[in-house]
Amino acid sequence: MTEFWLISAPGEKTCQQTWDKIMTNVQFWRIGESFQRAVMSFDAVHSVVKKVAQYMADVLEDSRDKVQENLLANGVDLVTYVTRFQWDMAKYPIKQSLKNISEIVSKQVSQIDNDLKARASAYNNLKGNLQNLERKNAGSLLSRSLADIVKKENFVLDSEYLITMLVVVPKTNYADWQHTYETLSEMVVPRSTNLLFEDQDSGLFTVTLFRKAIDDFRLKARENKFTVRDFQYNEEEMKADKEEMTRLSTDKKKQAVGMLLHQCWIFVTGSCMCRLQGPLVRWLKVNFSEAFIAWIHIKALRVFVESVLRYGLPVNFQAMLLQPNKKNMKKLREVLNDLYKHLDSSAAAIIDQSAMDIPGLNLSQQEYYPYVYYKIDCNLLDFK
Repeated sequence: MTEFWLISAPGEKTCQQTWDKIMTNVQFWRIGESFQRAVMSFDAVHSVVKKVAQYMADVLEDSRDKVQENLLANGVDLVTYVTRFQWDMAKYPIKQSLKNISEIVSKQVSQIDNDLKARASAYNNLKGNLQNLERKNAGSLLSRSLADIVKKENFVLDSEYLITMLVVVPKTNYADWQHTYETLSEMVVPRSTNLLFEDQDSGLFTVTLFRKAIDDFRLKARENKFTVRDFQYNEEEMKADKEEMTRLSTDKKKQAVGMLLHQCWIFVTGSCMCRLQGPLVRWLKVNFSEAFIAWIHIKALRVFVESVLRYGLPVNFQAMLLQPNKKNMKKLREVLNDLYKHLDSSAAAIIDQSAMDIPGLNLSQQEYYPYVYYKIDCNLLDFK
């Protein structure tokens, strides 16, 4: 499981006695003592962490199975970071007030959120433009780009009188086309039709005729369920379309993945080699780490503040991190409640009521207990 319970209980004479009291009743191990000494909205920070993680999954597309291994905090996996948590004195000096520390986190995470919106917008625009071009090159013959289908030799060019037109013919109408195209209009060049390309439904045919017959031919073709494409062969325009497609595809790869996951190596000069990383993925990795670290520090702050508010001064409490077994979660709650229900009878009442099966009333959603409790869930991705 990737779920942890960050809790705190009032201190006995020593912190070790508090720990021993819990461990005597609960068969779990201590894996987060650094939380003992450990505000901006929890949900706001958590939301940014999830957005960065999910956007990394969206950007990596077909490599989603490798996304989790790229979601690191301080260079280690999330579970390792949480269970070995150490307060970062450099980023969040404990000599500062709680308000100042909270403002430092708030400013940091807000900047990440704003940067993410800007970078996501730029990437999504690039991706959208590429998808539009891809649709043009992969759609129906009635609408798709023809630049990668036609060749110069398919056309009569630079003629004052003749023009070659392209006609989309349903496959079921091939025979009709062959029998009638020469008579759809006057001035159609006999035996001038050729099949250039087929998709699932239609074929693309050429036909050559005199320019003065274009309008009449279009009309008669439409009446016979043949579609004349509005196309003129222009090498410069088709070259520009292909170059734009290549440019967008290259920019998307550079922006998104580069060669981050596949660890591809390329020659730069001679035997020198260099590994490329996509700037967007690189930014997501760095800022996911920063946001996640900030989130865990906020959790620690909240535990400290809540413990002082509940248990009073002087400060005397023991914070700890538990990794519950899914099968034993209910039992663990009961044990902790029995140990600390004397601290807050109203919390005990909520727990007792939530254990009852009351149709239409879901009291169990009220996560308030006699002891301080916050959940840390390291599963941040919502794959569809």
